[in-house]
Amino acid sequence: MSADRQVITQTAVDPAKVVGKPAPPPLRHEVVALEDMILERDASVVLRDGTRIYVDIYRPSVDARDLPVLLAWGPYGKHWVTSRTFTGSEVDPAWISEYTGFEAPDAAYWCRHGYALAIADPRGLWHSEGDFPHNGPQEREDLYDTIEWLGTREWSNGSVGMLGVSYLAGSQYQAAVMRPPSLKAISPWECFGDWYREFATHGGIPETGFRPRVTTNISYGHGQTENTAANMVAHPLNDWYYADKYGRFEDIEIPAYIVASWSDHGLHSRGTLDFFRQISSEHKWLEVHGQKKWSYFYHPDSVERQRIFFDTFLKGEERGIESWPRVQVEVRDTTNPADSTWRELPAWPLPERARALHLDVEAGQLLDVAPTSAASTTFDPITGSLDLTYTFTEDSELIGPMALRLWLSADAAQDADVFVIVQKRDAAGQTVRFPFNALFHDGPVALGWLRASHRALDAARSTELVPFHPHDAEAPLVPGTPVELDIEIWASGTVFHAGEQLVLTLQGRDYIKRAPAEGVPPLQILHEDLRNEGTWTVYSGPDHPSALLVPGA
Repeated sequence: MSADRQVITQTAVDPAKVVGKPAPPPLRHEVVALEDMILERDASVVLRDGTRIYVDIYRPSVDARDLPVLLAWGPYGKHWVTSRTFTGSEVDPAWISEYTGFEAPDAAYWCRHGYALAIADPRGLWHSEGDFPHNGPQEREDLYDTIEWLGTREWSNGSVGMLGVSYLAGSQYQAAVMRPPSLKAISPWECFGDWYREFATHGGIPETGFRPRVTTNISYGHGQTENTAANMVAHPLNDWYYADKYGRFEDIEIPAYIVASWSDHGLHSRGTLDFFRQISSEHKWLEVHGQKKWSYFYHPDSVERQRIFFDTFLKGEERGIESWPRVQVEVRDTTNPADSTWRELPAWPLPERARALHLDVEAGQLLDVAPTSAASTTFDPITGSLDLTYTFTEDSELIGPMALRLWLSADAAQDADVFVIVQKRDAAGQTVRFPFNALFHDGPVALGWLRASHRALDAARSTELVPFHPHDAEAPLVPGTPVELDIEIWASGTVFHAGEQLVLTLQGRDYIKRAPAEGVPPLQILHEDLRNEGTWTVYSGPDHPSALLVPGA
């Protein structure tokens, strides 16, 4: 790597000093008999450069042969298996055994159904040798080598699959682009796909809540680990640091069962949907729910679908998977997921048919017909907000991304960090709160963000409903001068009944910031490095045609 392309690293923390979860046991290769399965602990995988990493392998028995293998690859520690659940997750403890890794498959379940499950500690983490690179070419090579090692064990049938949530989904992206011969199928559940737009920043606004936690999660080992948070601070624009974290998704051709959610805005929703769009697999399925991601992953119905998928492509069994809808989505209605409707869609993304709801900032409304009079309104985005409403006259399902074309001036600043919130208000005037992320039930319909100095568009990659910003340069605002901002709003699926309202909120701060709570891990997406000063003015009318673009006829 050239001198001007140095990745910032940190000295790893001794695994014995881990905080918040058990320390790993001393390194020792052994086979342990468990109830109804065995555990081969600390199996050594020698990578192509001679580095050794360690894998725990659960198998039905010592004598079991011809086993398909599932690989879970993540940074959280292969030793950290538990039936513990988090407050608010809605994961029923009866759904999982004590041999369930964080965001990983349950070893007891899969061994019971004739699989081996391998959980790896990547290079440089815990007791594995070397220095840890957070995604990128080195980790992709390591995944390739590990998959081929698993596929050639005497107890393996030569077919390896991958399954898991978040990091354990993103590692599947990395592995599949390498095309290891033994990797026959993947099932990534919810992971960002674009480091800059979905992890480091949102709309160019730095994310400050989640990335420090991630950096802590990857800090335990005996060498150096990538200091992800520090690198993101050092790279505020979309440059080389983010360019090759995952590889080319279009190179993926193996079967994939992909699950995304409307409920993970600010983290996984956008990337998982785009991953499905980009991969070249003939056999691929997309399922989009609107619930809490951990409870949905571990629900027995979901686990059964996972097994049908892997039975088909790792065991060669006929399980009727070709009758599955290629794309199915949950359309949310009330705060209770039981009231949702599931829809089969012909494709994802759907063909774009944008419908404009025009801003009238004087009336505080969104209109089907553009207003003929110019209007503006001024407010403090730090302490206040601007709400505009649209009342539906007939039942309408909005499925897909939205975009906001907004004319705005910052009256005393050279930048503006704009937060867009779309919510649903029922006929009684009550805001509908949806499941949100893994633990909460206070979510909106959808979120969008943009730092105004990043407003430049890549016309070739933009569509009417998905504006695409290169984020490779900044163009400061002239105080008091209105500019057009095209703001991406992440995809959602919601029904609005006649008499219900869509509420569009504009402000200069996060949608919500929660106080710490006992038993609830700090998983908030936050943006606290903001550039907002003074007031904003928002414009509407013929000369400043601000509009919310929604999917529809």
